[in-house]
Parts: sequence; structure tokens; C-alpha cells
Amino acid sequence: MRLMCFCFFFIFVQTGIAQTSFKFDERNYQTILSTSKTENKPIFMMLYATWCPHCNKMKNTVFKEEKVRSMLRTNFICTWFDIDTPEGKILNTKFNLTSLPTFVFLDSNETELYRLKGELSTSDFIQELNNALNSKLQLPFLEKEYINMPSDSQKWLNYMNVLKKGKDREYLAEKVKAYFDSQTDEQLISPTNWVIIANCVTDISSREFQFVLKHQIEFEAISSPLRVERKIISIVTESLKPLTESFDTIAYYQKRKIAKTIQLQKTDSLIYRYDLTIAERTGNWSAYKKIAIESTEKFAWKDPTLLKEISQNFLKYITDVPSLNLAIKWTTHSLLLNDSYDGNLLLSNLYLKTNNKNSAITAARKSKVICTAYSFNPKEVDELYIKLGITK
Repeated sequence: MRLMCFCFFFIFVQTGIAQTSFKFDERNYQTILSTSKTENKPIFMMLYATWCPHCNKMKNTVFKEEKVRSMLRTNFICTWFDIDTPEGKILNTKFNLTSLPTFVFLDSNETELYRLKGELSTSDFIQELNNALNSKLQLPFLEKEYINMPSDSQKWLNYMNVLKKGKDREYLAEKVKAYFDSQTDEQLISPTNWVIIANCVTDISSREFQFVLKHQIEFEAISSPLRVERKIISIVTESLKPLTESFDTIAYYQKRKIAKTIQLQKTDSLIYRYDLTIAERTGNWSAYKKIAIESTEKFAWKDPTLLKEISQNFLKYITDVPSLNLAIKWTTHSLLLNDSYDGNLLLSNLYLKTNNKNSAITAARKSKVICTAYSFNPKEVDELYIKLGITK
């Protein structure tokens, strides 16, 4: 009986040691390559930063799962590098990282077999490890298949689906352009090419996106009207939004000119909002006023928050009474959609700026009632009461 207990104990201890024995090899990169060659195993390399929450979560969850550890231990030479260390900085540049964490699978000759980026769940990570071990899902095989038949849309799609797991859109854009250069106009209209356009095309001025606009009905038949519309809206957003955030007005107006040719209400609505943002961030209040007066009731009439935001800017920066009266109209409509403390406060201030004191008092009293009912900080409305000479 004692012998049996000892055997069970021994097995339990050995199992525990086996489960905890896995660790990442922290020797230098060249040594890892040599070990890969000697043991005839591919390399699994994680590139991370100590300040990256996604990296830390992968370390503290996925890499502690025994099934993951067993797969890594059995099939790969496993290593990781902090990109803030001297060698990590070199590898960061070498592998052209754009996201953290990034997982690179290599053979001993440094041929990249597979790449992943970002935080993954345990089940997804295990699936990707299996994919990385499948030679027919590895990048060299898929690239060769595509190169041998560059106009084969399915082979390109297979290649792209793996490539995009670890590469950013800028890198993919070059590959996408090369592929579409091999396609005739007739070939573009196909279910597979629509999938590639929907997932990879981001340039609003590209030949293939302009082709979609000219042949929208044909692509709607392949996919659906809703999906085509979503792609159009998405590409306008991706083209214009970053330029509004970077204040690149020259590039913005170049792209905007193309976007305006689409003539879709939803894209025109986006352009209106981006136009307002550009004018606001550059302090061009005459342009802001012109844009708002021309299109607010067309594109913002059902958005109480945006109506108040525009009217607030009119209160601060616009002085002519006709324009302020429009802001009063917009604010009044926003209150019909959503009665609010800040909306009534804004309305009162707009009336005050146009010397309509009686209406300003009425709106201020409404604001005070809402403020009291919801126990808001009364500082702003109390100051307004003083300006208006309201004692009760």
C-alpha cells in the first residue's frame, strides 16, 4: 500500500514538474537560430513591451494554459524579446512591427512562416498554432501558389487571409495593388474579388474602388446593396477621418473632392461633419458658419447633441443676429428631441446674445427647474440668473 502511494505521489510530482518546466528561451537571437537548426524545429517568437496590457494579458492567461504550453514545447523553439531592450529594438526594426504583441514564426533560415498580432483568446491561439504548423497554410507556400498564378483570385484570397493576420494595412495595400493590376475590368466583378475589395481596399481614389462606384448595381447583385453601401461609407471614413484628426487640409480637400462624387446621402452627411471639424479645428469660423447654415437642417436635424454643439460654437464665435437666430432654431429643435438642462441654458444664452431678454428669462427658468430636479451643480444657471436680473 505504501509502495502504491509512493508511486502515485511520484507520478503526481513528475507531472507537475513537466507542466511547469516550459519556459521561453531568453538567449540571444542568433543562438535561437542555431538551436532551431540543431533541433530541426521552427521558432515561435513573441515581441512585446512591459507596458503593453495586451502583451501582459497573453503572458498571464494564454501562456499559462497547459495545452498551449504543451503545443509550444513540443513543436517550437520558443523565445520572446522586450522591444525596449537593445536586441528587442533591433528585432522591432527587422520585423517592422506595427502592433503589440506580435508573434512571428520562423524557420532556422529566418524565413517567415506565419505571423500574428494582437491579443488572442486561448482557443483562437491554439487554432493559430495549428495553422502555423500546416505547411499549406504557411506564407511561403501561399505566396508561391499566388505567384505561379497571379490572376487567380482564390489563390490571392488564401494568401491575403493569412497575410493580414500579422501585417498592417499599409503593407497589404502594396500587395493588393499588385494583385489588382493583374485583373482586367471584367475579372473585377466576381464574388472573390468583391471580398478582396471589401476587406483590403482603403484608397478612395484607387481604380478598383472607383470601379465599384461605376458598377455598383453589379456588385450589389454579387454581395448585397447593404454591404456595398457599408463599404462605400467605410472607405470615405477611412480616407477623411485621419486627415481631419491630423489637420492635413490639403490632402483632406483632395480626398473630399473624390468623396463628393459618390452622391450618397450617408457619405454627404459624413463629409458635412468632417467639414465642420476641419473648420472648427483650424479656427475658420466663417467657413464653419457657411457649412452649418447650408447643411445642418439636412444632415443634423435628428441629432440633438450635434445641434447643440453647433449652436454652442455659434454662441461663442458668431456675432450676426440672423445666424444666431438660426442657432436658436437648432437649439429649440434639439430640445424637442431631447429636453435638457444644458440645452435650455444654451438657448437662454443665445437669446441673451440677440437681446431677446424675455425669451432668455423663460429658457433660464426652464434650465433652473431641470437643474434643481436632477441636483446638478447650479453655478452656471445661477450666474445666468444674475446676468438676467432674475431674483426668483
